[in-house]
Amino acid sequence: MSDYDIEEVGGVPTPPRARVEDVRAGFERKRDYLEGFLNQPPAADNAEAPGGALYEAVIGALKEIYDPEIPVNIYELGLVYNVEISEGHVIVTMTLTTPHCPVAESMPAEVEIRVGAVPGVGSAEVNLVWDPPWDPGKMSDEAKLELGML
Repeated sequence: MSDYDIEEVGGVPTPPRARVEDVRAGFERKRDYLEGFLNQPPAADNAEAPGGALYEAVIGALKEIYDPEIPVNIYELGLVYNVEISEGHVIVTMTLTTPHCPVAESMPAEVEIRVGAVPGVGSAEVNLVWDPPWDPGKMSDEAKLELGML
């Protein structure tokens, strides 16, 4: 036979509902941490800061410059170390894959011309540095994938 009994029930009493009024009586609302925050207009977008429109346009221009020996743009290759923008003046700090690179003379000039052509850029300057030296570890995952290194 079975270990349990079966009992038919006609209905189940409804459990008592929680009374919010009872809880509110001794509850004091704390200051809302979002108070005032949601009522403020959004901060003005700084176009020259990373993520700003001008900064992203400069990065977009850098992504259009390809190393002639490697089918990947110089930004994804990790040749661009820093981009600073101040009042429309852009300073790009970059390196090349090697000091004996065949485009060592022409690449910085091309970067300067392309960045200078971005709307909103008044002038562009390229600082070519050799320290720290470039190595394949500076490449983005997209560049490594393109070159079959992933």
